[in-house]
Amino acid sequence: MKLAVDAVVFGYGPSPKVSVLLVKRKYDPFKNHWAIPGGFVEEEEGLEEAVYRELEEETGIKLNYLEQLYSFGNPKRDPRERIVSIAYFGLVRPDAYNVVAATDAKEAEWHSIDHLPELAFDHDTILETAIRRLRSKITYEPIGFELLDETFPFSDLENLYTSLLGREIDRRNFRKKILSLGMLDELEIKVKKGAGRPANLFQFNKERYFQLKNDGFVFEL
Repeated sequence: MKLAVDAVVFGYGPSPKVSVLLVKRKYDPFKNHWAIPGGFVEEEEGLEEAVYRELEEETGIKLNYLEQLYSFGNPKRDPRERIVSIAYFGLVRPDAYNVVAATDAKEAEWHSIDHLPELAFDHDTILETAIRRLRSKITYEPIGFELLDETFPFSDLENLYTSLLGREIDRRNFRKKILSLGMLDELEIKVKKGAGRPANLFQFNKERYFQLKNDGFVFEL
């Protein structure tokens, strides 16, 4: 039995709104199929060390944080031999990285989660699990503020949550809930978007956010 790691990296941006980073395999099995970046854990290597290394080697992306997702150990998930994979996931802004395919990856690209190609191995299952985890997590923890500009209209935050959840939200209740937590500082700067009235910009208050986390607050949508 061998041990592998896989990295599900979600991206949030203008278009497509929510994407995932995939690589096209150079070699069999599943040659020329799209897959989640990943590979085998080396003998003297930790899991986190392995997943960051594989992600950087295959895509050129170097991340500071990935969260462990789940372990996948179906005996037939890999046609070569028995391989157990520990999957990780993260959320980034694609425009902050220069994606470059390397090692056993033929290509590396962002793909909309709404229009995915056929994936190698059991990577469709891994990706579905990661999507469910992401959508579950943002209902109880206010993640994703780093995906917005340093200052932003509240509508951008609403659109972020709508996109990540894959459904509409009650915008009035969402605004009331977020503002009640004190994690946003409302600025005197206004911006005009579309035909509506100019709206104030906001800024994420990291100090307040980490204080709330340390206090064990519950965030629910």
